[in-house]
Amino acid sequence: MIAEELPKGLLRGEDGRCRCWWHGGEPFYQAYHDREWGRPVADDRRLFEKIVLEGFQSGLSWLTILRKRENFRAAFAQFDAATVAAFGPADVERLLADAGIVRHRGKIESTINNARRALAVTEAFGSLAAYVWRFEPDASARPSRFDHATLTANPTSAASKALSKDLKARGWSFVGPTTVYAFMQAMGMVNDHLEGCFVRDECEADRAVFVRPG
Repeated sequence: MIAEELPKGLLRGEDGRCRCWWHGGEPFYQAYHDREWGRPVADDRRLFEKIVLEGFQSGLSWLTILRKRENFRAAFAQFDAATVAAFGPADVERLLADAGIVRHRGKIESTINNARRALAVTEAFGSLAAYVWRFEPDASARPSRFDHATLTANPTSAASKALSKDLKARGWSFVGPTTVYAFMQAMGMVNDHLEGCFVRDECEADRAVFVRPG
């Protein structure tokens, strides 16, 4: 029997469905791929969590961060920006001693800073969601095809560069264009599931009925 040859970047699971390759068949990671990545989010707490964790991921694998996510949630007050914004030096030392998270002083201090910046954005725009969704790219700015080559060749976009620049101007840190593009992918501002992945169509349907905040 000749093995099925799928387009590059697609992986057929034990359930017979094709998915993007990057979860590697690891069940925990596959569940994140299927249920969360690329689905639109308007909840401020979830958005703050996503942008913080993308910053922590820099230099590490996303699976490492995902496996520690519950520890991060416990350490950072379930990513309530107002609570995190009130953290002080003692909290930084507490977090540096927490083996359940990534103990990087710069990223920890950045999270506290970014919580304060998130509150400022909320005051200015009504919500963090209303602010970030302003940067959603028009469909005409997106690739006409979305395959493995397209995804791997485009770690940033014009929209991620614009959002990154604006965040930095507002005092945010650890928000470079690549980190911001990963955030945009994760929170469903763009749908970067590959053509042929069954989740791509589901995300498109979710995005079609999603009410953009603001």
